[in-house]
Amino acid sequence: MPEWAAFAGFVGVVLVGLLFLARASTDAVTPATQTPEFPATLTDRVVGAPARDDRWIDATAPTGPSTAALLVNVAVSQGLFASLLVIGMWIASIPASSLGLAADALGPAPLGVGVVLGVALHAVNTAGSRLGDRFGFGDTTALREAMAPDSAEGWAALLLVVLPLVAGFEELLFRGVLIGAFATGFGVSPWLLAAVSSVAFALGHGAQGRAGIVVTGALGFVLAAAFVITGSLATVVLAHYLVNALEFVVHES
Repeated sequence: MPEWAAFAGFVGVVLVGLLFLARASTDAVTPATQTPEFPATLTDRVVGAPARDDRWIDATAPTGPSTAALLVNVAVSQGLFASLLVIGMWIASIPASSLGLAADALGPAPLGVGVVLGVALHAVNTAGSRLGDRFGFGDTTALREAMAPDSAEGWAALLLVVLPLVAGFEELLFRGVLIGAFATGFGVSPWLLAAVSSVAFALGHGAQGRAGIVVTGALGFVLAAAFVITGSLATVVLAHYLVNALEFVVHES
C-alpha cells in the first residue's frame, strides 16, 4: 500500500533543498567583480604615490566558478536528488504507473511527440529569451554561457551525462511526482497540480534571471500539459532534454 502522506512530506524536503541549491547557483553564476583598489587611468593616479600604488584590479574580471566545476556540481547535485527521490518512491511503494512510466507510455508515439515538442519549445524559449534581453528583464544566457564547454570531452559530458540527468530528474520531480503521483494519491486535479508545479519549476531556475523565470515557468506549464494529456514521462523527459541540448548546440557550439 503506497504511503502517500509520508512520500509527500519527503518530496517537500527534496523540493526545498532543490530551491535552496537553485538560489545558491544564482549567486554563483552572477559575475562577481572586484572594486578597483586604485584609479584605472593615468590621469587619476595619485602623484608621488609609491610604485605599488600604480597597480589596480580590473573591476570587470569575472571571479565565478569554472565551467568544469559547474558541470560537476550540476551532475552531482542532480544525481543526488534523483537518487533520493527514487529511494523515497521505493520505500513509499509509489506505483510506476502514477509517474507516467506505464508500458504504453514508453512507445514510439510518445517519444515522437517528445521530439516534436522539444524542437518547438526550443524555438519558443529562444524567442522568449531574446525578448527578455531586449526589454532588460535580466541576462537569460549567463548560466548557459558559464556551462558551455570548450572541449570535445566537455561537450560529451554535457550532452551525454549532465543534460540527461537534469531532464530526467526535473521531469520526474515536477511532472511525474508533483502531478502524476500526487493526482493519483490525493485525488487532486492534475491541471491544478500542473499550475503549482510550474511555479515551483520556474523558481528553481532563478539563475536565468527574471526573464528566465517567466519563460521557464511558461515552458514548464506546456511540459506539464503534455504530461497530463499523454500520461507519459518519457515524452516530457525527451522534450526537456532537446530544449536544453539545442540551446547549447545552437548558441554555444
